[in-house]
Amino acid sequence: MARIVQAHAGGDEVGESALWCERTGRVLWVDIVGRRINAFTPESALFESWRTPDLVTSLGLRADDGLVVGLRREVALWEWGDSFRPLAVPEPDLPGNRLNEGKVGPDGAFWVGTMQNNIGSDGEPVEMTEASGAIYRIWPDGRVEPLTPGEFGICNTMAWSDGSFRCADTLADTLYLYENGAVGLRDRRVLLSGGAPGLPDGSALDDEGGLWNCRVGGGCVIRIAPDGKIDTVVELPCSQPTSCAFGGPDRKTLFVTSARFGLSGQRRTHSDEGALYAVEVGIAGTPEYLFG
Repeated sequence: MARIVQAHAGGDEVGESALWCERTGRVLWVDIVGRRINAFTPESALFESWRTPDLVTSLGLRADDGLVVGLRREVALWEWGDSFRPLAVPEPDLPGNRLNEGKVGPDGAFWVGTMQNNIGSDGEPVEMTEASGAIYRIWPDGRVEPLTPGEFGICNTMAWSDGSFRCADTLADTLYLYENGAVGLRDRRVLLSGGAPGLPDGSALDDEGGLWNCRVGGGCVIRIAPDGKIDTVVELPCSQPTSCAFGGPDRKTLFVTSARFGLSGQRRTHSDEGALYAVEVGIAGTPEYLFG
């Protein structure tokens, strides 16, 4: 049975984009609506946080020690506490969209997904009316390369293994697998559709090829084995786990972010919602790739 502890009760509105930085021994993540980049060092229990000028949606580690950051509309470069330097705007012609999931791929580029904006100026939920999200690849020189049509409701999950790419459409309750060739993504097929609590959000890959997927609204993380079957379900105290990353000295701790966004009443203010969790799963995860 997995051991679960609440690592940090930060009360994030929308905790997302967890990743582990081996150089500093800390887990990093964002609060999209709270407009914060967060860091937690398990060894010392030190929590750090930096404000962002707009919604902040995703993070990636850079080879030169900074971060590549997805904001509401643009991808930027950032060094700790410094200003954000614009790098690329993936969809300049779609002002109704925003960025969502983003992760550095094995090619050294920052892969980012988009979606119709669902966050109002006051930080409250806005109804979505169309599936207009797509996946892009942002190269270190700022070049933007479209990888899919605008067909996703909410782009989530990015994981690469053995020449394949896994991603999710949260609104469609579906995880997909693409063949990842030299010229981009092809041959999409369904990896998992339905059959699990909640909806698919962020994921992390383990060394055995298993995909650990957060189930927003389902209060759990599931493991999808390489054959596509669910072989593990870890129930969490929060109702909306959003993203996860393997970390710790042996990369066997799964750090899980969560959200309060859209909740109401006592559930919204409960300390379990919007917290960061550490789950000992007994299997190591793959390390993060570096941008550039």
